[in-house]
Amino acid sequence: MGQIYTLEPKTGTPTSLVMFLHGYGANGQDLISIGNEWQDQLPNTVFVSADAPEPCAMNPFGGFQWFDLTMRDPTEYWRGVNKAAPALNEFIDEQLKAYSLTDDALGLVGFSQGTMMALHVGLRRKSAPAAIVGYSGKLAGPEHLAKEMTVKPPVLLVHGDVDEVIPVAALSEAETALLDAGVKVRSHISRGVGHGIDLSGLKLGGEHLTAHLK
Repeated sequence: MGQIYTLEPKTGTPTSLVMFLHGYGANGQDLISIGNEWQDQLPNTVFVSADAPEPCAMNPFGGFQWFDLTMRDPTEYWRGVNKAAPALNEFIDEQLKAYSLTDDALGLVGFSQGTMMALHVGLRRKSAPAAIVGYSGKLAGPEHLAKEMTVKPPVLLVHGDVDEVIPVAALSEAETALLDAGVKVRSHISRGVGHGIDLSGLKLGGEHLTAHLK
């Protein structure tokens, strides 16, 4: 993993950890500021966001990727999340150990490609994370989910209805697959929002994490 950005708890030793997973071509700094929006609700939470492992050729000026995107088809997404999963799992384990926490105190928050990683890894951990929040993303390899899933953390999916990068239909596709696999899912479509996160999405994300983190 690349550079790590951290927002320490407002009060004392952390009792939970929220990890942000950024989108394609961005970096760890891109999402860490969301922690400032959620700190009042989660004062004992440490927020962590790291640069993805690979430099992104499409954004050589400080951009990173969890996996390469060229064709942008389902088989590429599936190969990509599987390739990137070991490094992310290792990083999650390292961060939990550093703060003497376990998976039931972990919230995974992804955006776009980061949502693909949060869903793929979060549903296949040895122990269930407390919650997953996925913004503007997809579920890679939905046909593989039922047979590979090991845990069922509650999931919130948020997507803009005019997303020009990942169409909003990806939300309903992911929601259907997750519900069919027995995962508890909430979803929200942000009206008039493109490939980004609006205030209503931020509010819902904070509420979802607050409800499920110990």
